[in-house]
Amino acid sequence: MSIRKNIDRFLRGFEKLFTTQNLIEVSKTALLHNFDMFADLSGQQIIPVLKGNAYGHSIELVAAALKDRSFPYIAVDGYFEALRIREVSKQPVLVMGAILPENFARMKYDNFAFVVQDVATIHALGQTGKRTKVHLEINTGMNRYGVQLGEVATLVRSIQSYKNLALEGVMSHLADSDGNDLATVEAAVNIFDTCVEAVYDAGAKPTILHISQSAGSLKARSTHANTMRLGIGLYGINPFPQDHVLHIKLQGKLQPALRLTSTITKIIELQQGEGVSYNYTFTAPNKMRIGVLPLGYYEGVNRALSNTGTMKIGNAYVPIIGWICMNHTMINLDDLEVRLGDKVVVYSNNASDQNSIDAIAYEHDLFAYNLLTALSSDVRRILIG
Repeated sequence: MSIRKNIDRFLRGFEKLFTTQNLIEVSKTALLHNFDMFADLSGQQIIPVLKGNAYGHSIELVAAALKDRSFPYIAVDGYFEALRIREVSKQPVLVMGAILPENFARMKYDNFAFVVQDVATIHALGQTGKRTKVHLEINTGMNRYGVQLGEVATLVRSIQSYKNLALEGVMSHLADSDGNDLATVEAAVNIFDTCVEAVYDAGAKPTILHISQSAGSLKARSTHANTMRLGIGLYGINPFPQDHVLHIKLQGKLQPALRLTSTITKIIELQQGEGVSYNYTFTAPNKMRIGVLPLGYYEGVNRALSNTGTMKIGNAYVPIIGWICMNHTMINLDDLEVRLGDKVVVYSNNASDQNSIDAIAYEHDLFAYNLLTALSSDVRRILIG
């Protein structure tokens, strides 16, 4: 174990001695419910996606929660994310992001597989001499990564030229799976299926074939795909816009896995006309009480919620007032009976609450993925039942 890992482990243990004012709770029950639901709906095996710190939920916590399920891989973007998973789980890991070829010689191959889409990467992996499984990425219209149909045979031959490499999978990524134009999904799937057949024709026999993510799993009908990558849906966030017919199909069935709470650390009595926070974008219309929370945009509370968003105390919604600061947010306590130390739900894990991630994203024209991944790693996270 590296010195850095030892230091990180020590610091995490040290932090547990202290009561935290801000807390992210991640529900194992919700994660497993969402996993099982998508497995049933898609009829395919699942590759859970834990990139981006498990969409802000914590790679380590989510990987630990998923030990109760079977799947071929956990998917991440980068190598160092794979190493974090290895600290808590022995599950195979699929690294999907680009890696500089010169780095493969310096890496561990602890049951890791890699997505490839160019000869340089294949050559670098082959030159290591270490037995490695690879998944060939196909470009089906995303125009981000992936090979074209005419390149498939060349890439397959390149992989086959190294005895230590095994072409285990073929993958792609749908560009418009959450949209209303089914034709774009069908066109992408047709390209994928044609490319898979080209892989077969080149003499390879991949066994894990995946094109769909959360939204695509309900729309894509591939002849060959037998696996889907479960990303945002795993965390209980609806992958479809609220005006999409499939949003309604999933509504009420998904269970958000994350709840963010904070603590009232200051209560202030404002007089009429007094301003709050930078630039006085909020001025007290009358005598009122406000509360100060010790978290702001650094911790991940989107600044667009200034003067427009709400949080929840008990069963009551309380407005955010003034500009959200780097490490502080102010709320209107109105006539609530609130004391110092009382808890406030910043992001609710109840999908029907107006401060749930889905509701906030819709109401304020924000991106749900960004709301989650923006949550600072400095905010303590715990796994609950």
